[in-house]
Amino acid sequence: MESHSSRPGECRRYATESTVTESQTLLWLDDERDPAEARWHAYFPISLPTVIWIKSYDEFVEWISSNGMPNAICFDHDLGHGPSGFDAAKWLTEFCLDNGERIPAWNIQSANPIGKENIIALLKSFERITENQ
Repeated sequence: MESHSSRPGECRRYATESTVTESQTLLWLDDERDPAEARWHAYFPISLPTVIWIKSYDEFVEWISSNGMPNAICFDHDLGHGPSGFDAAKWLTEFCLDNGERIPAWNIQSANPIGKENIIALLKSFERITENQ
């Protein structure tokens, strides 16, 4: 397991399996839930990802702007103080439109049912609109 500092403003990166041969990247957007805990792996929309733990909207925007689109994203809605996971999903749709990208595989691990439904509605609507382009 590769690990980087988890101080605020920094993300942690690790492989979920020690023998990962694929280099698929999953952004885990959540300020509290540690994606290294096996109970959260059921939310991963891709198998055996290298997980980048992003804890805020600003980190999310910075990571994608610097690294490009990941293979998958898991969203939490409530990210503490500041913009939410819904705001991150809105930014992602704008980024995709501006850069001719498709939304990567995604899932939502939020405990906020209204926030979760709002993210689902936004991303599904965006996928429907862009699937014929």
